[in-house]
Amino acid sequence: MPVSRPPARRHPPYAVHAGACAAALLLLTACGNASGTATPKAPAAPANATASAGVAGPPAERARKRAAPVPHAPVVRPREIPALGPKTRAAIPAGSRQVLVVTGEDYDSSLSTAVLYTRDNPSLGWLPVTTRWPAHNALNGWTDEHWQGDLRTPVGVYGLTYGGGLYAPPRTAFPYDRNPAFVVSGEGFDGEPLEGSFDYVVAVDYNRTPGVTPLDPGRPLGQERGGGIWIHVDHGGPTQGCVSLPLDRMRELLSDLDPAKKPVVVMGDEEALER
Repeated sequence: MPVSRPPARRHPPYAVHAGACAAALLLLTACGNASGTATPKAPAAPANATASAGVAGPPAERARKRAAPVPHAPVVRPREIPALGPKTRAAIPAGSRQVLVVTGEDYDSSLSTAVLYTRDNPSLGWLPVTTRWPAHNALNGWTDEHWQGDLRTPVGVYGLTYGGGLYAPPRTAFPYDRNPAFVVSGEGFDGEPLEGSFDYVVAVDYNRTPGVTPLDPGRPLGQERGGGIWIHVDHGGPTQGCVSLPLDRMRELLSDLDPAKKPVVVMGDEEALER
């Protein structure tokens, strides 16, 4: 007789063995990565997490540091002498480190002021070393073209290379000619006595040979162009063509002038110097 067999056990249609499920899951995961299926994102890092290895500090703090502007050192330009225009500044020799600036009130005025500047540190530029001194110039004021007898002081930039006077100078390195010939008498234009005006003088190198005594009579441009333009002791009124300073200021000027600094005088009315 045929043997009777129990009916075969059939699994439910979608049932899968547990081991097979695990294997299938691993296989699907691997295939998913290979086929471009996105991998689940990792949890977001805490706000204070390190952004990259070896870099410390919260990201917001690092961002602020990166965004902060880099400080720059301020640009310091050398100081220029006030109220001098480009043409006048250009006329000052590059090697000069001392400048006496004489500024007239007006083209036709005999009143002016004077300030001594030095340039010992090129990065700082020109610095005043004296206060503003009262001064006089010629009776008729200033001129760009001086002629003998015009009673005007020549405008321009001129060397200062020699001094002199009736008396011994204050302590100074400036060349100085003490000579009894430095005398004057009579009255000025306002009736003031001229005596003592040449006790101390500094020659202005207008129409003269630089580096010689102020008493030298030479006139390279000719006698008709005038000469003997000095800075001398003030007598209380206009001059014939010179610049005059109070006695104490003349002594101070002689003490400060240094031939090694190649001093010059810049002189003229205010409008002329602004050119």
